[in-house]
Parts: sequence; structure tokens; C-alpha cells
Amino acid sequence: MTASASPSTLPPLLPEEEAHSLAVIRMIRERIADAGGWLPFEAFMELALYAPGLGYYSAGARKIGAGGDFTTAPEVSDLFSVCVARQCAEVLAQTGGSILELGAGTGRMAATVLEHLASLDALPERYAILEVSADLRDRQRMRIEQLPESLQRRVVWFDTLPMQPMRGVILANEVLDALPCHRLAVVDGTLLVSGVSAGEASALVERERPASAELAAEWVRVTRDLPYELPEDYRTEMCLRVAPWIASLADTLERGVMLLFDYGLPRSHYYHPQRAEGTLRCHFKQRAHDNPLINVGVQDITAWVDFTRVAEAADSAQLGVHGFATQAAFLLGLGIEGLVTHPRLASEARQLLMPGEMGEAFKVMALTRGFDARLRGFSVQDLRHLL
Repeated sequence: MTASASPSTLPPLLPEEEAHSLAVIRMIRERIADAGGWLPFEAFMELALYAPGLGYYSAGARKIGAGGDFTTAPEVSDLFSVCVARQCAEVLAQTGGSILELGAGTGRMAATVLEHLASLDALPERYAILEVSADLRDRQRMRIEQLPESLQRRVVWFDTLPMQPMRGVILANEVLDALPCHRLAVVDGTLLVSGVSAGEASALVERERPASAELAAEWVRVTRDLPYELPEDYRTEMCLRVAPWIASLADTLERGVMLLFDYGLPRSHYYHPQRAEGTLRCHFKQRAHDNPLINVGVQDITAWVDFTRVAEAADSAQLGVHGFATQAAFLLGLGIEGLVTHPRLASEARQLLMPGEMGEAFKVMALTRGFDARLRGFSVQDLRHLL
């Protein structure tokens, strides 16, 4: 988790960061011109994060951990990954097969999961990593090379999802939050969609337009059953890429479990009057702020996850929603308290478990195909009724 910050208090860009950001902005301004002067925010976010060779995740820059922009649960403590390994072992005992991790960060979780599964005599046939970031793939290789040769041989990297359906476990830690999303506003009863235009010099500016009929219809569907009225001048996000993303993973999974870890909420809590400014956050050098139009290409852009949309997408893809819980409940179900053997681990566990840290903001969802056995990670709490 990162501390909130005003953009005016962010660390200044280094010369190489500024040069890279200007290159990304030039590319985006060209796309804006090609599109007639306005680009939907969803398209801007995709370019800023994933444009080949230029986007935040595609170009080489240190992103995670010390010296990076944000910290994930596997970087906070190996306790998280040991618990994930325990859950993987439970699934693999039923399905056999492999583990596929999407966006494996520094490789620390992959390495710890493999080491712990080896200690349980429960290794997968293969540990595959799908990674779009060249920098992170290099860091993953360096971390995996520290493992015994017998474990290194099980690790492979993919550029795309495997064509051959797999059995086993798919892991996605903080992946959904980085799917490009729409930014919406309800002003005077009209649904507006945010976009980006070219400003003076190298600046980018946000401009709003009336939403398309398709977006307006989806907004009506999403909000019609909310138990309260949303206030005027209400701003939020809506990610329509969740369904195709889940469908693509469903095509990959022949039998087994997907474990999705991310900060997010069920829909009735996501679209709430108290969240009138939305959930979009940018991460730069361990600071969080809400301006995606600065530091373009050298900062992360994320939005919280509507887990009801994830559950709907799973149902459409003929996957079961086998569990939904807070990160704290998931880790407690897998016995994290028994792993805390000295004060340093106790401090790390608090970061993973406490409501003011990662414990409640982060949720875990299990999606399944051909799997109906009990999952220990969801034995403490079941929040599926909130979806």
C-alpha cells in the first residue's frame, strides 16, 4: 500500500524519466490527433500502460518494491506466498497439472510458492508465468535462478495465454485493477464519459462528452438495483474489459481454480455515495495520487475492482464462484497465525491482515471449473451473498 500524496508533493522526474514520459505523451497526442482531437480515457489508459516499448508495463522501469512505485502483498512478506502455496497444494492434490501466474511481479511469490510446494511434496508439473513487462521478466529470471536447479526447470515464461487448456491453478495478484477502464460522471442527470485531449505544449487535458448509448445502457443496468440514490456530480469507473479477460482465462482452464487477489468491493459498496470521486489511483515512487495525466508512462494507473462484475463474467464463462473473502480471512483460513514465529514476521502479518493496511481493502475470489472440493482459504469467511 502507498501513502496518499498531492501531485505537487510527488518526487520530481529524473531526466531519463522525463524524456521517456515526453515520448509517451508525443505518441498519445498523435493518437488523439488521429482520433479527431479526443481519445476515450479507456484508450488513453491502455496506451499509457501497455503501448509496445513505451507504456508503463511494456518499457523497462523499476516498478515494485524498494525503489519502485508500489508494494504488493508478496513483497510485504513471504507469509502471503506460503499461504497461497498451501491453497495451491490443496487444489493440485485434486487436479494435478500446473500453476499459471499472470503478472508475477519480481518473481518473489513464484519462488516462495515453489519452495513451499517442494517442502510439501506437492510440486506442479510446471510453473508458467505470463509477463508483459520486460523489466519484471528480467527480475523474475534473476529470482528464479536463485532456486535449486530442480525447481528452476519447472518455470517457463509465456508471452500469451497457452493454447492448450490446463489443469491446476491460475494466480492473478493485482492484475484486474490495471485493466483499462472508463471514467464516468453523472452531471445534471446526464451520463458523461471522460476522455483526453491535447493541451498546450506537451500537456494532456481531460474533457467529458455524453456517453454512448451502449455505455449509458450498461450504467443503467449496473446502478438500477442499488439500494440508494447516487448524488449529483458523481464520478466513478466502469471496466468493460473484465468479461473478455475472464472469458479468455476460462478458455485456458480445463479443470481447476483461479485465485484473483485485488483491492475492490462488491457492486453495492463500489458504487456508493461516499465514493463520489471514484477509485482511480496512480502510483509513483511509493506515493499514491489521483492525476493520471502527469508522469505519463512512468507511473501506474489503477482502479478498484467491481467484484460483482467479475462474478457475472465468471457465470457467463461457465465458471463457478467458489469463494469470496477479504485477504485477512483468506490468510487466516490458511493458518497464517501459525507461521508467525518472531517479531519481524508479526509486523509483516499485521500489514497483511489489519483493516487499516491490506486486510480488508484487498479481496480474494476463487473461480472454478470442474472443481467442487472445499478450499481452506474461504473457510473463515464467505462474502458471496454481497455479490
